[in-house]
Amino acid sequence: MAKFGVGQPVRRVEDQRLVTGRGRYTDDISIDGQAHGYVVRSPHAHARIRSIDTRAAAKAPGVLGVFTAKDFGPEGASVPCFIPITNKDGSERADPPHPILCTDKVHYVGDNVAFVVAETLAQARDAAELVEVDYEELEAVAGTAQATEAGRVQIHPDAPRNIAFDWLHGDEAKVDAAFAKAAHVTKIELINNRLVCNAMEPRAAVAEFDKSAGKLTVHTCTQGGWAFRDTLAQNLGMEPADVRVITPDVGGGFGMKAMFYPEYTMAALAAKTLGRAVKWTSDRSEGFLSDSMGRDHVTTAELALDGDHRILGLRVSTIASMGAYYYFFAPFIPTYAALKVLPGVYDIPAMTYAVTGVFTNTVPVDAYRGAGRPESIYCMERLIDAAARELGMEPTELRRLNFVKPSQMPYSTAAGELYDTGEFERVMDACMAKADYAGLEARRKAAAAKGKYRGIGMCYYIESTMGDPSESAKVEFAEDGTVAVLVGTQSNGQGHETAYAQVLHEKLGVPFEQIRIVQGDTDRIKGGGGTGGSRSLTAQGTAINSASDIVIERGKAYAAQHFETAAADIQFQEGTFSVAGTDRTIDIMSLAQKARTMASPAEGIEGGLDAETTIKLDAWTFPNGCHIAEVEIDPDTGIVTIVDYNVVDDFGVVLNPMLVEGQVHGGIVQGIGQALLEHTVYDESGQLMTGSFMDYCMPRADDLPSFDFSTIEVRCANNAMGVKGCGEAGSVGSPAAVINAIVDALQPLGIRNVDMPATPEKLWRQIQGAQSKAA
Repeated sequence: MAKFGVGQPVRRVEDQRLVTGRGRYTDDISIDGQAHGYVVRSPHAHARIRSIDTRAAAKAPGVLGVFTAKDFGPEGASVPCFIPITNKDGSERADPPHPILCTDKVHYVGDNVAFVVAETLAQARDAAELVEVDYEELEAVAGTAQATEAGRVQIHPDAPRNIAFDWLHGDEAKVDAAFAKAAHVTKIELINNRLVCNAMEPRAAVAEFDKSAGKLTVHTCTQGGWAFRDTLAQNLGMEPADVRVITPDVGGGFGMKAMFYPEYTMAALAAKTLGRAVKWTSDRSEGFLSDSMGRDHVTTAELALDGDHRILGLRVSTIASMGAYYYFFAPFIPTYAALKVLPGVYDIPAMTYAVTGVFTNTVPVDAYRGAGRPESIYCMERLIDAAARELGMEPTELRRLNFVKPSQMPYSTAAGELYDTGEFERVMDACMAKADYAGLEARRKAAAAKGKYRGIGMCYYIESTMGDPSESAKVEFAEDGTVAVLVGTQSNGQGHETAYAQVLHEKLGVPFEQIRIVQGDTDRIKGGGGTGGSRSLTAQGTAINSASDIVIERGKAYAAQHFETAAADIQFQEGTFSVAGTDRTIDIMSLAQKARTMASPAEGIEGGLDAETTIKLDAWTFPNGCHIAEVEIDPDTGIVTIVDYNVVDDFGVVLNPMLVEGQVHGGIVQGIGQALLEHTVYDESGQLMTGSFMDYCMPRADDLPSFDFSTIEVRCANNAMGVKGCGEAGSVGSPAAVINAIVDALQPLGIRNVDMPATPEKLWRQIQGAQSKAA
């Protein structure tokens, strides 16, 4: 078992299928006789719809139907938001509808107006050009910081000043008292730039309706299909049992594919109405205009310290854009999700966190890899660096002084979380040693001799895994000798097929190559929490182990019957049942085959070894780690080169080091992309200025160094496996590490703040401005 068990760098079993072109993504699905859909989208950020004339489009070659909001009846259809938020004054958040197709107004460029279905995609596209929409263009507001300004247009009737919610955590009086007695206060203002997800696989859906059975089936790329099933049923007036959502291979999710999108209801309505399967696939340009985006915060943060440089209090205020509407989780991301780790790894006795959610005439914003935690850690780690410089301290020493100590664990934070374990100083010291932190000054002088500025930056992050604490698993022994594991999570490329097989192999001794992971079918799998919040291994792994415990207990009963002895005499170890004190044994696979035809060995046990269960976690996990980036900046061009990047992470028990390193690498790259390159820009009228890869810069291999990654195991106390989530950690730590390195490099010029993305043009202008002042 050692070869495929816990801690082994098992190669991903799914890769052979995926890299040889045998993956099956939503757009690969074609159903005989299927038609194709295309969405008519608003060219305006904010406009009143005077009329929609579809007559010419309906007569175009190949067109089968043109659908508008009226086709959903007087009740309409919408995208729900699951998150309640109570405002500071006790009222509830604004709740404007998010329509599948717009009725009287459009609220962002790309908003959905009509759905054209034709025999071919080309015919649907051509006919869409014939849909005549009479718009009365209205004033728009696109800027997050400007949304609540006096005189700005109000986007939704029930959201005065465009305020979606006005939320507060913490005791203001306690924090005010902490600041009043502070020897030093550091204040910074930050922009957390808006991002487009740009998953490798664009969104898609294929819908078919079986009229005789009254059954709707929708194939689409999700991060868990049950909420999609329920939303489709609600929008179409069906029972959830009559809707099936199938998720095939998914080429990247990152939070964006956890959202239910209007196009899925459009395709389903068209399929049900026309009696034909209907396929819709987004192209890359549509993705820029319609996929939920990430981040987009404007933040003011203050840190109060005493005369010994210990933190007394933290005060953070954020304006967070929701875009034009909510998706599933939008209000949760900048509030409760971000709150979880806002104090970071520091002993902070008092804290307030205020968030004003605002509507703007832009694409809606929701979860993006890390979902609130990268924003909070970026804020805290920029703030701790700024405070250290103002105090004349080395930033690592201010961190060291204020770390939560292992002796304080479990530690209750000012955010209301309970950290179970963590050895932050040990991890930081290991990363500093790898980065040769002490040797920086020699490297800085060498860079200066070449006319470049060199700097080093640290981010010590902590994150909280999150999501549904419940998860299900079912283990089925098939007649062909394979073992199916039915799971409620959904792989988006993380390697679940490998990781879960390792968990089952370790627990039951089932041959690794005979394990099959079954996911993504709401009919076959009764429910699940989906993938998100780095929850998969913690929740699903625990559920698989729990189901395996039931398999073992059932196996002992069958083995007792097989050996004609008492169940109490049966032992199980490494895939084999044995009678204690004898050499009589039977392996689990052989017993599973025999048990199919055996009589029930005990009350409540029948039908073989198959078992299923649902678990509920008592607490989540708190992975943490240290990122150190080292950069060189060319003052003549503003170009930043990351010359070295080191990471030491504490993920508790590491199931598969190879999978974990891959996850961390990917997260680091996404964080570097935000720090240096990626920026979603709207002009004042709400037009997207960065709507393609010509204008929106993605990180490439030559933008990146090799990463030095390692782990220190501090076992998690909150689950029996001892694991901590790792899927989003890289994206949580990297933005602050890179920007802190840039600020450190530019210290000689008196530059104290750089906002993301630190593009060459932006840095060149800052450097030129600083040099002009110095001259």
